Amino acid sequence: MDLTYPPDAEEFRTQIRDWLEKNLPEGWGEPGFSMSKSERRKFNEEWTDKLRQGGWICASWPTEYGGRGLTLLQQVVLNEEFARAQAPLRADFFGDTLVGPTILQWGTEEQKRQYIPGILDGSISWCQGFSEPDAGSDLASLSTRAELDGDEWVINGQKVWTTQAQFADYIFLLARTNPDAPKHAGISYLLVPMKQDGVEVRPIAQVDGSADFNEVFFTNARAPRENVIGGVDNGWKVAMTTLGFERGSSATTGHRRFARELDAIIAEARARGKTSDPLVRQRLARSWSTIKIMEINGYRTLTDSLNGTHHTAALGACNKMFWSETHQQTMELAMDILGMDGQILRGDAEGVEVLPGMRRGRSDYPVDDIQASFFFSRSETIWGGTAQIQRNIVGERVLGLPKEPRP
Repeated sequence: MDLTYPPDAEEFRTQIRDWLEKNLPEGWGEPGFSMSKSERRKFNEEWTDKLRQGGWICASWPTEYGGRGLTLLQQVVLNEEFARAQAPLRADFFGDTLVGPTILQWGTEEQKRQYIPGILDGSISWCQGFSEPDAGSDLASLSTRAELDGDEWVINGQKVWTTQAQFADYIFLLARTNPDAPKHAGISYLLVPMKQDGVEVRPIAQVDGSADFNEVFFTNARAPRENVIGGVDNGWKVAMTTLGFERGSSATTGHRRFARELDAIIAEARARGKTSDPLVRQRLARSWSTIKIMEINGYRTLTDSLNGTHHTAALGACNKMFWSETHQQTMELAMDILGMDGQILRGDAEGVEVLPGMRRGRSDYPVDDIQASFFFSRSETIWGGTAQIQRNIVGERVLGLPKEPRP
């Protein structure tokens, strides 16, 4: 594990830090800093333009497609500095981080010319259609079908837990295009317009009042024949690329949100006189230790990537299993510290409009940050591969145990 960055990376860090100091509001990140609702809305409206002018949107993409061609280490430094300043990169995670890089790797030149500019300027919004009611962890069991009808694909089926589907212009989805092939071999990766007859979106209300997840139903929905990415029946391989981009270059920054959260939990414990309780102190110490382990594992992952010694499946499974389970434990501690106060609505109904990239609740169910994080943590051992599936990967690929029997 290498903790030393080369001089050129540190020079790039200085460049990013200077830009952030010049472009963030005065006092940003300092104790007591706050914005009114109108100020926050104005910031949200202007920030993307500032990012675009600075060249930070999709900066890792090749220069011929509008990026800056950053190296992996430069991407890491960029993410680290934005995370340090608590400054949001653009919120279009699905376009910038998932489908955009997938199109760049697998798409034809015509597909790149058609979709990449819209992702860069934010004129096309995206959602991801992988999971189904009976195909979550075992994604290859999906049953959504796409059949050719002349020059169009006709799509029938259902997706679930589709984040931001109610706002998306396109969905990148997996559909079975060859039902006679082995289940991993007969799947294609399609770009499907959302604003059409035959696509129904039903929001799934969460306990904290937000509704970012959705069910999406396709009834004879259509997509152009040329909207297959990576070739017909090659969707499984393309999808694995997309899932790889999800981990991306954020290895050394993922722990930071947990560290900020723990600071807030410790402040609550102090305010309530709970830090004198030896059991609470022990649990706080455990949470601090796990965050340091996340940080160290991030550097291990980065070193592995830089050296080309990829053990990504096993290491990714270990990391996902570790942080998702320990985060749940930390948030359970937070609710124990709040006690009965944690059972009442503690948020500000006027503060539900948040910075880009953060979840949005409802004004009639205003939870505070700790409560919102507790609710969301319950899902973290499920999305991105359940903890049980991660254990199977570690058991089979690291420990060499026999594969799980198939029914």
